Amino acid sequence: MDFVKKHPSLPAFIATLLIFTLAVTFLSEAYGTGTMSTSFVKTLGKTLCLALVAISMDLVWGYTGILSLGHFAFFGLGGYMIGMWLMFARTKLIVVESMAAADIPATAMEIKDAVGTQIFGVVGSSDFPLVWMFAHSFWAQIALVVLVPGLLALVFGWLAFRSRVTGVYLSILTQAMTLALSLYLFQNDSGLRGNNGLSGLQNLPGLDAVSQDAVSIWFFWASAFALLVTYLIANFVVSGKFGSVIRGIRDDEARVRFLGYSVEGFKLFVFVLTAIIAGIGGALYYPQAGIINPAEIAPIASIYLAVWVAIGGRGRIYGAVIGAGVVSLVSTYFTGGQAPNINLGFYTIKWVDWWQVLLGLSFVLVTLFAPKGIGGLFDLISGRLSPSRKGAPLGPDQGSLREQEAEK
Repeated sequence: MDFVKKHPSLPAFIATLLIFTLAVTFLSEAYGTGTMSTSFVKTLGKTLCLALVAISMDLVWGYTGILSLGHFAFFGLGGYMIGMWLMFARTKLIVVESMAAADIPATAMEIKDAVGTQIFGVVGSSDFPLVWMFAHSFWAQIALVVLVPGLLALVFGWLAFRSRVTGVYLSILTQAMTLALSLYLFQNDSGLRGNNGLSGLQNLPGLDAVSQDAVSIWFFWASAFALLVTYLIANFVVSGKFGSVIRGIRDDEARVRFLGYSVEGFKLFVFVLTAIIAGIGGALYYPQAGIINPAEIAPIASIYLAVWVAIGGRGRIYGAVIGAGVVSLVSTYFTGGQAPNINLGFYTIKWVDWWQVLLGLSFVLVTLFAPKGIGGLFDLISGRLSPSRKGAPLGPDQGSLREQEAEK
């Protein structure tokens, strides 16, 4: 009960997510009235996955003060890990079925060579690279969804934080890491099919008889459950002493270090945890998207992620969810050709071309006039305002800000 009292948004979020999930299920083509199309169910499922990575960004940036411009790389790596199993298992079933009619049964090596040719023929190869070592095992690839983003974040974070790289320099380093990874994956010899990426991920191996209507709602349920668990974990992380320490690191890192806390350890824990959350989000997202390629890991994607969190409300976990949801759905509306063009006579505004300008303008306006983002509006509605201390200090020491100063 104390945990719920400290996080009044928790019951509201759980209730909203439950109602939303039931409503989508009731309207779906698989288990409901069929009012909602399968493609839109997939869009909503992908939006929930984007909310996952937005929460990870809010934890690392909004609460710990680390502006990471590389978290979408972890998101993409999670997608690649599960994508390898999906593509391998699906291709193997097709190859085995096609060879079943042969007079002489195919050997395991012949099947493997045929699968390799099917997967890597597009890049002029038929041999399985080392990174596909565990592609045949579902559970091994599930483990890699967590391990690969987590280990990359652990190594990068340990090197960066122990060197006490902070601020804009750390942001540049994370962006450089993302760019390097993206450029590497674009190469045909990266082992992940270069620019072609991994495709056909929406087809679940062994479930050919199951329609995409049912598969889409299954992934939607999985995404909703993952978002719920992540939201609970995130609220637990930011509460109590640990939450106070990471907020202190965000506000005054030197002072927290002077108090005897291992600043690097706290930052590294949050960085690794959020990378794992992002990887899980990617593993759920790309089977719904059906394809993943290196363009998904480009640095611009991580910049968009920071924009989502800023629009939703940095430092508010529900704000990150709101930001990701609003931007994702509005983006789908404008870029999907649903928004009508505006004819000005001398020029026609086509929203497909102007959507990114609108997004950038929204970010600027929120930064200037509503720094608390959309989540700040919910604070006003719920009455969650700073307590009035009649000008008294905001802290116990003589140097603490007074209420009037804090509002400036």
